[in-house]
Parts: sequence; C-alpha cells; structure tokens
Amino acid sequence: MDNTNLLSKNNLTMLTDFYEITMANGFFCTGNGERIVYFDMFFRTIPDGGGLAIMAGIEQVIRYIKDLTFTDDDIAYLREKKLFNEQFLEYLRNFKFTCDVWAVPEGTPIFPHEPIVTVRGPAMQAQFIETMILVLVNHQSLIATKSSRIVRAAQGRPVMEFGSRRAQGCDGAIYGARASYIAGCSGTACTIVDREFGIPALGTMAHSWVQLFDSEYEAFKAYATTYPDSCTLLVDTYNVLKSGIPNAIRVFNEVLVPNGHRPRGIRIDSGDITYLSKKARKMLDEAGFPDCKITASNSLDEYIIQDMIRQGACVDNFGVGERMITASSAPVFGGVYKLVAVEQDGEIIPKIKVSENIAKITNPGFKKLWRLYDRENNKAIADVLTMHDEIIDDTKPYEIFDPEHIWKRKTLTDFRAVPLQVQLFEDGKSVYESPSVEEIRTYCKEQMETIWDEVLRFENPHRYYVDLSQKLWDEKQRLLLQHGHKM
Repeated sequence: MDNTNLLSKNNLTMLTDFYEITMANGFFCTGNGERIVYFDMFFRTIPDGGGLAIMAGIEQVIRYIKDLTFTDDDIAYLREKKLFNEQFLEYLRNFKFTCDVWAVPEGTPIFPHEPIVTVRGPAMQAQFIETMILVLVNHQSLIATKSSRIVRAAQGRPVMEFGSRRAQGCDGAIYGARASYIAGCSGTACTIVDREFGIPALGTMAHSWVQLFDSEYEAFKAYATTYPDSCTLLVDTYNVLKSGIPNAIRVFNEVLVPNGHRPRGIRIDSGDITYLSKKARKMLDEAGFPDCKITASNSLDEYIIQDMIRQGACVDNFGVGERMITASSAPVFGGVYKLVAVEQDGEIIPKIKVSENIAKITNPGFKKLWRLYDRENNKAIADVLTMHDEIIDDTKPYEIFDPEHIWKRKTLTDFRAVPLQVQLFEDGKSVYESPSVEEIRTYCKEQMETIWDEVLRFENPHRYYVDLSQKLWDEKQRLLLQHGHKM
C-alpha cells in the first residue's frame, strides 16, 4: 500500500499567505525572480518551557513540494484579482520547482535558533513555499514534542493517542496521530492512520455500548463473547468498584476462562483514577486475574500522569486525548522562515534580520548544523552552527563557546561531530526517501537516549547549548555593527 501521505490526494499549491504570491509577482516584475536566495526555518522557544523539541513533518513537506503545480483554476483565480502580471501568470502555469532543500530528519531532538529546514533557490520559489513548510513542520513538531513529554512521564508504560475527536480538524487528527507515534506513543484511536501509515489502531468500547444493554453485566458478556481474545471492558459507566469490576470479574469467569481465554484488561475513564486503580488491582488480583491490565484515560497530561505514578496508581497503560492532540498547554510551535543569504556574482552574501528583541535577531548566512557527542557515553554535548564551508574535525581539539556570553568556553577532545541536516531536493529533484514511520519512531527513541536527563526535566530543564563557530559569530557581529547594533 502507498501510505506516503494524504496530501497527495489534494492540490495544496494555493495554501499560501497571499503576500507570497504578491512578492513572487514583484520579484518577477523587478527582475529578481531568479535571484538565488537562502531561507532558514527555525523556532525561538520550546513549548511548555521544555528542554527540547522533536522534529516532525518532513515526509509531508516532501510530498507537498513534489505535487507543486498551478491548475487552470488557480491561474483564473489569480487573474481575477487584477494584481498580477500576465507573464508571471504564464510562469506559474509552467511552474517547475528547482530549489535545493535540506532538513533535520524527523524524530531528531531540536533546539531554538537551529536551521531545521534550509531552502536555496530562485527567490520566487523559495518564498512561495514558506507557508506550507511552516504549517507542516510546526504542527507535527508541536504534537511530537508534547507527546514526547507525556510518554516520558509514563515511565515506560504504553501511552495510546486518543485525541481524534478533539483535534483541530481532520488533518490535525491524522498528522497529530502520526507525530505522537514518532514520539513514542504505542498506537492511536484513529483508524485511518492505521490504514495510511501502519500505526496500530487501538480501541474497544465506549459508554454507549454499556448503556445500550439492559444491564452492565449483559453488555460485558456480549463484548467478551464477541472479542474473547482481546477483551478490555470499560468499567466506569455506573460505579467502578460496586458494579464495574464485579461484573467484569463475573464475565471473565463465566465467558473467558471456561473457553481457554484470559481478559486483556479494564479501562477507567472517570473519577479518582489513582484511588480506583489501586482498589481495582486488589480486586482483580484476588479474583485470579493479576495479568488483567488497567488502562486509564480522561483528560490526562504529563503532570497528571507523573502525579498518578508518584501516588502509586496501579495503571499499566494510559490513553491520552485532547491535551496531547492539541498540545493545549502550549498550542503554538512558533517556527519562522527567514531570509539568511543571497547570491551575487557567484558569491554567497549573508543577510541578517535585526531587532530590539535579541531573540529575533537571526543567524546570517548559508550554514551547517552539527551535533557534538561525547565518544565515551554517546551523550550530546552541544550543537554548533558553522558557515556552510566549515568542517568540524573531530580528530582535533575543538573550542565551543556561548554566543551570548563569549567568555564561557570549553575545549572538546574526545568527541564526534555529526552534521544534522540531510538533503531532500537537489535542483528540484527529490533525492531523499523518507523512512517509514516505524523507522522514524525507532530513530527518535535512539536519539532521545543521547540527551542528558537534566535537559529532559519538565520544570527548569538544563539549557542545551546551540553555539556558533568563531567564523559565524564574527560574521554576525560584523553585520550587526554594519546595521548600527552591537551585542
């Protein structure tokens, strides 16, 4: 099955900010349309005050770019606006993407101010794809980042994504489920995601199943008879301890055990789940079902899960919905897309955006992103941005320094340097095959193991350093001085 993604079923070429089209037309009319430029996508702050974010959405970026084409209807719409040069519209009719694109692979831990996507190519094209790159990477990276926090809070207990009905629209449900799986969730409640991406679809019953029958016992019995090998019963429709668990145990003994089956589990979706899970565990164990798993759901997040575990909740699995699929505590990722260089007579000229807000000052130039690992323990030490033509030779000592407090310096010796970006497109041709979502998930798990626990803290995490090479730092200072600023 071709499960690359659902974007291929829709032409989203016109999903742009209108200024991207007006600027493209302006570039065309002023003779700047084919001028080669460089754009970086990066973000400035980590959601929820966390120590890291998770990269996601690149497979969809690739599909979007591959499918870029302007239809006759698109051209007719733009002509009706009476704003655009007719030659420009003809250019769009025969549009061919010719940019180079690089990106950090999905599943990689990422940090503020790093170029997670870089685009080089004609100004008209590079500017035009801004919105969709931001839409795709911002959304999935946001959900992957939130999901990673929740998965870590569960301390190895499976977390199921239950958020389809709370997501912001169909794409939010589908791609949010994909992102959550990359970050470590065990599966999803969203059926179409199983079909399209091979992510396990999970789920048993709702309260309506129990309510439909004349009694809770009859509802449980009917379900156990229908699904004897995967019987998980929702026990909180009426009263967890007085009816739900007793009726579940009765059905286990009457329907499953005599026919050689064991119950899969129970689910508690309301009430004080920590208290109820302890009581339920005792009742199930005493009835001879210590292997019956307890699943908890009901507006959970990383903090609630963390507290439940600290308080001794007897929960084996968590189902998390709205607070994960919407990242409700920090619902904006905030990635931006900025011009960082232009080519002139074959030379790359760095460009900088200056602001009174220091966080909004960009890192100029065509850059390379490196991650430095300790060879002894394979932990990530720091990331370093260099100019594109620089090489970090990890066979020699290398000095890193804080780009804001430059007196903070450290010389590394026993380390390895790894470039983080991979090339997606070369001269408009796709040169990268996106891994399967299962491979991305495994890669993400491996990469998270390289991050120090101090960076993974939910509260006041250690700041992971993203440093600049001396050459890049000097160029940034030169441009700041040129524009009347000094850091």
